[in-house]
Amino acid sequence: MFSELPSLGVGIGFREPLRSEIFLQRNRVDFLEIIAECYLDVTDRKERELDLLAAHFPLIPHGINLSIGSAQGVDSDYLGKFAALIRRINPPWWSEHLCFTQAGGIDIGHLSPLPYTREAVNVVCRNIDRVRRAIDCPLLLENIAYLVTVPGAEMSEAQFIAEIAERSDCGLLLDVTNLYTNGVNHNYGVEGFLSEFPLERVVQLHFAGGYWQDGVLIDSHSHATFPEVWQLMEKVVAQACLKGIVLERDENLPPFEELATELERARALGRQYQKWD
Repeated sequence: MFSELPSLGVGIGFREPLRSEIFLQRNRVDFLEIIAECYLDVTDRKERELDLLAAHFPLIPHGINLSIGSAQGVDSDYLGKFAALIRRINPPWWSEHLCFTQAGGIDIGHLSPLPYTREAVNVVCRNIDRVRRAIDCPLLLENIAYLVTVPGAEMSEAQFIAEIAERSDCGLLLDVTNLYTNGVNHNYGVEGFLSEFPLERVVQLHFAGGYWQDGVLIDSHSHATFPEVWQLMEKVVAQACLKGIVLERDENLPPFEELATELERARALGRQYQKWD
């Protein structure tokens, strides 16, 4: 299924302050990843913006608040709005974080890690089945960055993600910055993670830059990508069934030329390993 998806190349996470530069340098941006929540309850202005973006770029919706790991299930109203967005822009795939953001009907305000247990696998797969009945479009699950690990794990994080992907037949969005950040903060080797991770299911990558604070690496999407992340990304690009790479930048926005330079470096990696022309 994943080999049949189109190769999009290298894109950037769309943020409104970047809009003019993205259009001025369209030849350096192959596609855009949009935050789905920005277009679920749309004002007229955001509706026009979505139409403008869709007229000039392939768009990939990226969800934040589906809470696919919630034991209570996914919110039907939210899911209906997300399904309407998918129908409107008809993307080749869409993505969501493998986490939970709601508990007991309360929005907790951040991406929270799941326990790596068989029960949690069952919960996620049940929710994916529910989502698939509403959204007929390939789903990619993204690994998150986390500062706290949930006790009681019955498997490693990579094994947990692999089992969910296999049982649900989902693709994966591997955030290489999240992987590097977790490896540093929780003192584990990323090579071991990758040895257990189903790279053949990786359709898209995320990369970004963060910063250090009190001995902790923060995934802030606010700085240039670390050299170690570039090295990790090359290892993944060489092995994955890759169709797209997205640069995320949310804060401390530099001149667009700096972002474009990172995009070109990622594009060159894809060409080196024959992921696209």
